[in-house]
Amino acid sequence: MMKIKLFVKADCPKCPEAKALAAQLNDVELYDIGEVNGLAEAAFYGVMSAPSIVVTDEIGKEMKSWLGVIPNIDELRNVS
Repeated sequence: MMKIKLFVKADCPKCPEAKALAAQLNDVELYDIGEVNGLAEAAFYGVMSAPSIVVTDEIGKEMKSWLGVIPNIDELRNVS
């Protein structure tokens, strides 16, 4: 089972669009890279910009990522 991690920042102009995309999906983990915990998780996956989306498998191995861009919902749903 895949997990979706969404990395956002308070002053990010594209982040509301990314959050709207995440609202259409189940079990999205939201991380604010302006906070310590969010920044630590972002650093683990090499996320340097917001919004970013990282899809992992059940053990946390990265399967696909979009760094600084927002995929369309079909791209996100079809990660395998």
